[in-house]
Amino acid sequence: MIQLPEPPTTAGAAIPAHTPHAVSVTLPTWQDNIYYEEGNPIVTSKMECGYPRFFIHPLIQKLSARLVAKFGKPNDSCMLFPSHKVAESCRAFMHRYYQQPLGTIRIAEFEIVAPESHERVPIHIVLFPQDAFPIAKQFWQHSGDIISSRMAEYCLSILDGKQNSPEPTKQEIKPKLTLGGRSQSHYGSKHTKQSKHEEEKVSEEQTTYLEERYGRNLPVQFAKNAKVALRRRIAGILTDVSVGDRLITSNVEEQRQLKGERGIQGLSEEDVYLYPCGMSAIFHAHQNAMAIGDASLKSVCFGFPYTDTLKILQKWGAGCHFYGLGEDKCIDELEQRLQAGERVLSLFCELPSNPLLKSPNLKRLRSLADQYGFLIVVDETIGNFCNVDVLSWADVVVSSLTKVFSGDSNVMGGSLVLNPKSIYYKQLKDALKHDYEDLVWSEDAVFLERNSRTFKERSKIINQNAEALCDFLVSHEKVQKVFYPKYVCREYYDAVKHKTEDAGYGGLFSVLLKDEKSAAQFFDTLKCAKGPSLGTNFTLACPYTILAHYTELDWANEYGVSRFLVRVSVGLEDREKLLSMFKEALDAVN
Repeated sequence: MIQLPEPPTTAGAAIPAHTPHAVSVTLPTWQDNIYYEEGNPIVTSKMECGYPRFFIHPLIQKLSARLVAKFGKPNDSCMLFPSHKVAESCRAFMHRYYQQPLGTIRIAEFEIVAPESHERVPIHIVLFPQDAFPIAKQFWQHSGDIISSRMAEYCLSILDGKQNSPEPTKQEIKPKLTLGGRSQSHYGSKHTKQSKHEEEKVSEEQTTYLEERYGRNLPVQFAKNAKVALRRRIAGILTDVSVGDRLITSNVEEQRQLKGERGIQGLSEEDVYLYPCGMSAIFHAHQNAMAIGDASLKSVCFGFPYTDTLKILQKWGAGCHFYGLGEDKCIDELEQRLQAGERVLSLFCELPSNPLLKSPNLKRLRSLADQYGFLIVVDETIGNFCNVDVLSWADVVVSSLTKVFSGDSNVMGGSLVLNPKSIYYKQLKDALKHDYEDLVWSEDAVFLERNSRTFKERSKIINQNAEALCDFLVSHEKVQKVFYPKYVCREYYDAVKHKTEDAGYGGLFSVLLKDEKSAAQFFDTLKCAKGPSLGTNFTLACPYTILAHYTELDWANEYGVSRFLVRVSVGLEDREKLLSMFKEALDAVN
């Protein structure tokens, strides 16, 4: 039996409790979620953290305040980014939505250097008037090209080491004379020459926690190995080899000869790209679609997606056609549009979708894409590649590694995988040579690699727990509907579901009770962790529509996403304990 810590119950507490880089925050009651959305200090003043794209981590806030004081003007605010290219993208976005004279938004570029290790950390600060902060925050949230709280912690540790100095020294902050040029890797993938002894040391210590072994010194060579391991694990090729030994010397050409766990021959680690978070992978999938296609064409958002996917397609490029129901009749409408002569650039969808767990008819969409010449990008986060094979039917597959792949809810990450069989494969590879930057912070890569070693085993348990729980809920008299791939669009989910016995319907579902009062009673009584995010090793619930669409509740309801929907991400708890927990919560509903 897996022992999980008791979930925190105090509003604003980190989930998991006492985790400095947690990616969720406790919002234990229905009203707490409303207070959060309204910016009420009853909740917001207590928040230790939040989901990093929506809530800027306190360590990043601290670093930002220190740097804007040094480089900014009075009444300036700022946003920190991991590369010059990202900072320029933010400035271009702000120029579109903040109508002020050129020069109002500036970029400062500099490095923080640890004298004892000479490890250089480039930081790129976008400076702007305080009233422009909401626009900069939109870019941060939508693009996902954010800096890591661990990176901010590392930078602060260097600055605080000289905190008695009246001014930072040249060793601490090193401004550059020019703003151009990007390095191949900012965060831990430098090709440093290692001695045989160093390589053996990395191999020996591969399972040791970073904090225990290395303190605040970045293990650059270890992070490089971890990223290779991550790419191979995501590709489903040679996943069970050592991080420090055979893994590094394996031949990519050998990988391409295999038919790995994804079932596609020709796939290798070189077809996997790592990003700071899942939304960053989606953002860059769209950027590269525009790079290889006609950027004047609209894209298609098929099905009701996680909110920022739609925002990306609407705010960058020519816009999009939104088929929010994601059903067969929507494909009919799309086909009629295409038959009438309209062309589209790309189609983005989720399988299954969040939060309604709908699966599109991916094979029919593939047929239309082949006939009318557009890319298909599929977000596999909810289904995950242990359960579904969507790469065979997509040109690009994206995923949030923050979720079940990691499970521990203490690190962000994302991936983009190219289908080597796609007719757009070479064009996408060429585009990514120009677009791609490795912006994954070294420590985050190490945590992701360590967390994901048990990904397949955890996925199997979560599948079984979720199915048992949904089977109980779907027949309960107080439950109006359960949204879960076993009951929703099952034909299309099963069409891409792996045939192995470990494959299942994933760990996410949404439940609908008769009204908001009942939903609030159920939610408030539920004794699991309660906050944003999903795919955690522990069960995590939230009033999804309140959190994701509070300012557009009527619009969301048009697509079947009810205001009083409760979304549940099932964890690794004992199954009987889970069933008892949900029964007790339903018993509390009048």
